[in-house]
Parts: sequence; C-alpha cells; structure tokens
Amino acid sequence: MSETRQFISTFRSIFVNAGVFSLAINIALLAPSLYMLQVFDRVLASRSDETLLMLSIATAGALLMALALDYLRGLLLQRAGALLDRTLGRRVLVALIRNASNIQRRENLHGLRDVATLRGFLTGSGIISLFDAPWGLIFVVLIFLFHPLMGIVAVGGMLALLVLALINERMNRTKVEAVQDRARRAGQYIDKGMANADVLNSMGMTVPFVERWHALNDEVIASSLATSRVMSGVTSLSRFVRQFIQVAVMGTGAWLVIDQHVTPGIMIASTILLGRALAPVESVIGNWNNFVLARAAWTRMKPFLDEDAAAAPTSLPEPRGELSVEAVTLAGRTAMQTILRQVSFQLPAGQSLAIVGPSASGKSSLARLLAGVWAPTHGTVRVDGADVRQLIASGHGRHIGYLPQDVELFPGTIAENIARLGTVDAERVIAAAQRAQVHELILRLPEGYDTRIGQLDYILSGGQMQRIGLARALYDDPALVILDEPNANLDAEGEASLVRCIRQITHDGVTVVMVTHKPSLLDCIDRVLVLREGRVEGYGPREELLARIAPQRVAPVAPVTPVGPSRVQEA
Repeated sequence: MSETRQFISTFRSIFVNAGVFSLAINIALLAPSLYMLQVFDRVLASRSDETLLMLSIATAGALLMALALDYLRGLLLQRAGALLDRTLGRRVLVALIRNASNIQRRENLHGLRDVATLRGFLTGSGIISLFDAPWGLIFVVLIFLFHPLMGIVAVGGMLALLVLALINERMNRTKVEAVQDRARRAGQYIDKGMANADVLNSMGMTVPFVERWHALNDEVIASSLATSRVMSGVTSLSRFVRQFIQVAVMGTGAWLVIDQHVTPGIMIASTILLGRALAPVESVIGNWNNFVLARAAWTRMKPFLDEDAAAAPTSLPEPRGELSVEAVTLAGRTAMQTILRQVSFQLPAGQSLAIVGPSASGKSSLARLLAGVWAPTHGTVRVDGADVRQLIASGHGRHIGYLPQDVELFPGTIAENIARLGTVDAERVIAAAQRAQVHELILRLPEGYDTRIGQLDYILSGGQMQRIGLARALYDDPALVILDEPNANLDAEGEASLVRCIRQITHDGVTVVMVTHKPSLLDCIDRVLVLREGRVEGYGPREELLARIAPQRVAPVAPVTPVGPSRVQEA
C-alpha cells in the first residue's frame, strides 16, 4: 500500500466519525426552528404554560446535546491535526532531506510548512463548514415539506451560493498559490541575506540587497491585493445573496400566510431553517483560500510520501570498504551539462586514493557519488559489490564517513555532533576525536565535549569545524571515508594532524578517498586519480602517476630580455 493510501486509510475513521457528529449536530439544531413553529402555532393559540415549558426543556436539551457533540467534534479534529503532524512531519522531513541531496532535486519552497498548513486546516473553522454544508439539504427538505414554493426559493439560494463558490474556485485557485510561492521566495531571499550578512555589510551590498527584496515584496503585495479584491467581492456578494434569499423566503412565507396556505409559525421556522442551511455554505466561501492552500499542500506532499513508501531493503553484511566505480556518468541540471563521463576505477579495501585535477573537473561531484549523496545518471558506485545507496538504505550509513567541502555542524554539543546526532557513547566519541587528532583541541573549549555550539552559543572557527567534522566522519569506525578538501581551512598544525590521521586510519584498514589540490597531502596516499573535464585522465599508484603528470605541471618559462622604455620584446 502506498503512503498516500495508508494515510487516507488511517484518517478515514476520523473523518467518518466527524461526519456522523455533524449529522447529529445539525439534526439537534432543528430544535430552535421547530420550537418557533410550535410556539407560534400551538402555544400562543392555546395559551398553555405546560406546553411552553415542555417545549423549552426539550429545545434546551437538544441545544446542550449539539454543544457537547460540537465540542467532541472539535476535539476529534484537533487530535486528527496532531496525528497528521506526527504521521507526516517525520516522513516529509526525511523526503525533503533526501531531495535536497539530489542534483536533480525539485525546488521546494514550502517544506514542513505544508504539514502546518494541513494541520491548521483540520483544526480551523473551514473544515467544520465543509462537514456542515452537506447536511443543509435536511433543512431545505423540511422547507419543501412546509411548502414547495418556499422550498424552490431556498433551493435557488443554495444554487446561487454554490455558483459563487465555483466562480471563486476558478478565479482564485492559481492566484492564491502564486501569492504563496512569491511570499516564500521573498522569505528565502531574506534567509540568504541573513546568512551572508558579513558580506553585505563589509562590501556595501546592504542597500542593493534591500532594494531587491523590496521589489520581490512589492510583487507579493500586488498579487495579494489582486487576489484579496476578488475574494472580498465574492464574499460580500455571498453575504448579499444569503440575506436576500432569507428576505425572499420570508416574503414568500408572508404571502402564503396572507393567502392562508401556511401558518405564521411555518414562515418563521422556514426563515430560520434557511439561515442555518446557508450559513456553512457562506462560511466555505469565506474560508476558500484556506481550502485552496490545504489542497495545494497535500498535492505537493504526495510525491514525497510515495517516494518514502518503498519497501524496506534487505539487510546487507557490514562492508569492508572495497570500492568499485563502474562507468559512472553524471548529468547536471540541464541536458547540455555533463559533469562526469564514463568514470571507472577500483580501490581495494584499506587503501587510500587522492582525486586531483583542475577546478570544475568534477572532483567534488565524484566525492558525492562515492558517499551516496548523489545517484549517478548512468553506471554504479559499489562498496563490497553492493550499490552504495542500497548499502546506506539498508542501515549501513554509519560505516561510511563523509567530510564535505563546506562543513556544517548542528546546534548541540560537540559530543552530539561527533556522535552524528545519535545517542552519545563517550568512549566512541573520544576515540573518534583522538583518531581525528582533535581531542586536545576539544578539551581546550569552555566545556570540552559538552560545549554547546550554534549561533546563540559558542561559535567555532572554520578550521575547528573542519577538524570536528573529520571526527564525526570517523565516528563508529567506518570502513570507507570520503574527504572533500579536508585541509581547506587548516593551518600548518592542522594539516600535519590531518596527515597523521590519514596514515593512522589507513594503517587500521580504512579505505580513504580524498579530494585535494595540495601536493603536500599526497605523501600519505597510495593511489592517485586525475580528473579533467569530467573524464579520468590517469589512475594508478602515486609514484607512477606523479612521475607521469609532473612534466605537465611545469610550464616552460621564456627568457626575459631587458627592454627599454620605447621598445617591447615579445616572449
């Protein structure tokens, strides 16, 4: 069963119960209309105090029952909202994170806000109106039983409101979604600016940045005002239609009373019944924007839920770290861009590999493929014969260590970050820090391994983050470690510690793949792979490859002849 069907099945009973409650509530709310009918036609005519008392008690009881049922229905829908958040929140977040690591990822401007939108809809007044609106037919049928002419007028009013609802749907559906998308884009633009505030402030970019945001915000305001004008017009017209139809029914009833076709009680009761029948329809129109947003949120979430509904993969044995790359090709976001072309090599378990090459040759992209972050367009990356992404999906992600080029740590303690946000095992955390040669650095922090980091806590330098990120990659004794420019933010001491770390873990049998530009790190590496324009230009033992590419790296220098001020000699 797909995740979407499972979700619908889980909530079907809740919605059915809410519908039953709505039916009982609306039947109970017939009491005031019937009370009016009996008072006008029986009590006033008979002047019976006992009849008035009994009718009042019965009506009060019906209203109390409606109150209790309405309260229970509200609790039921609130529980449904909380259950939806618990059910969808985790799954949608997993799907969003997986999508964010995909080179062909879909743009997602809403994220977990879609879950909040659905939860808000389930606990708001809009869904109550949707549950109540169908039962308005009961009130219209009663009006028909009182007199067909009044029933025809009531049906005409219902149809008029339904036509307004359809007009509102056609005119506002795409506009409401467009307003939300523009607002999200403007919000994301602000988030980018706050994350790069140092750049904006240091280079005088604040004013241009604010002007660009102002232009985006003007688009949001303009589209929002256009949508609001239409919505306000439809809402105002629906109120007019409702009041006009109620007046029409009362006028029709008064005419029938004059001709003695119905009693005054029927006239008053029909007017009240019609008001009750039209109220939820008018409320649906007033809350139509919320309905459109909830429907759009559900539509956006369904692909993520279906992606996450795959059957659990077969458990695989723990990997040893033997790496095999088989004719891997990686396409970019556009069909015209190919990042990697037919890359193939094998690396035995326990050996180390350096990936080198000029900028934009595909080194970091290959590192992401090896770590299972991206999936190749063609070909396969295997660890011990298994596809690396299947290996991670089967629960062996802890056996792979990955240090990206741009290291980010999460709010929490140093120990929690090293432990990959799992349960902190002090011995394994310290062992990983010691292997990464960062144990002493951590001890010098204010609270050692318990130092909390983040924007509102202790702020680490780029080099400290990189070294702690290396400890995180080495946590729990991984079989394969991928390091993308691990010395980008390190000083000489940090680089020396990195070399010692690589020598130690390769001695321990860990397979290491490192992307680097610095020849000083190649002394601790067994093999070298040279990439150029996405293709393998060379692969083999370090000494052999370095000897082969060394002549290419030394460019001939033309002799320089002194020249006078009036003469230029070309080299």
